[in-house]
Amino acid sequence: MAASMELRLDNLPSDPLLLILSFLDFRDLFHCSFVNKRLNELTGHNPLWKSLCSRYWLLTDSDRTNSALSWQGVFRQYYLDWGRYLQHYAVLKKSWDQLKTFLSQRCPRMIASLKDGAKEEELDSIETQIGFKLPDDYRCSYRLHNGQKLVVPGLMGSMALSNHYRSEDLLDVETAAGGFQQRKGMRQCLPLTFCFHTGLSQYLALDATEGRNLSDIFYHCPDQVAQDPSAIDMFITGTSFSDWFTTYVNNVLVPTESCLWSTKHLIGCSRYVHDHQCVATTGDISVAVSTSFLPELSSVHPPHFFFTYRIRIEMSSSALPEAACQLDSRYWKITNANGNVEEVRGPGVVGM
Repeated sequence: MAASMELRLDNLPSDPLLLILSFLDFRDLFHCSFVNKRLNELTGHNPLWKSLCSRYWLLTDSDRTNSALSWQGVFRQYYLDWGRYLQHYAVLKKSWDQLKTFLSQRCPRMIASLKDGAKEEELDSIETQIGFKLPDDYRCSYRLHNGQKLVVPGLMGSMALSNHYRSEDLLDVETAAGGFQQRKGMRQCLPLTFCFHTGLSQYLALDATEGRNLSDIFYHCPDQVAQDPSAIDMFITGTSFSDWFTTYVNNVLVPTESCLWSTKHLIGCSRYVHDHQCVATTGDISVAVSTSFLPELSSVHPPHFFFTYRIRIEMSSSALPEAACQLDSRYWKITNANGNVEEVRGPGVVGM
């Protein structure tokens, strides 16, 4: 009768154990390292921590080229510096990296307007100054980049209409703290952006008060009907800083010809939202519509919501020469969210 052999952890080969450990998060790996000597050795396996460094800190081999640390040591180093922002760092760092790549290709001078990240003690000092805690996702983003210099065009997009120009800058935390609001209707609100031309700002709510939720981001709009001059309506643009900033970046990165860029001006950056359903094709001709809401020209009471739009008409590159045509007239049938229909007829080209 064959002798039975007791199954011990020390008898198991390394490969299946490493495979099992690869499914664990860094906290579980850390706890496993205290079980016994064998697991202590295996949990320090470089590929395990390389994967975690990629997941949480978006690090690659090139980021470790000049470091004498192991991947576990690199993870520990980043955790000591950024661990407070573990749930936000990767999302916000990815968005910043994507935005900077986009800017470097289309508007490189905008990169020069970005400020270096703020330090932890600087953010702590701002909290002391205003008497409120800053959300962790806000702090994380400002550790990466402390807003931008007050320049035109602004990082948060610009728009040029025939008689209206707008350019929003992302405020650095010191400037934002100087504009922290305590007045009735805007209590505990921190400005995020500023437009030189309209005086418009988007605000971050640092407290759930006056009808706002904590971390709401909004444009304020005076209630023109209320007898109380401090009565404020809001156009909500985000429910958290991460939501607001990542949505902005995603809109910028959407490949649409309706979002125009140049090296001198940012025109329509993130202001014109392109819905792929708002495209109609007839034969070789496609018509695409992008819209933008202008809060600075709108109000809730009385209800007046100002939108602008851009329309792109394009002929397929495979169209035959004899299919060439000229825009002679236009007819738009516009249906709003309430089902109201408006028809517009006119010449094909208005102005130059």
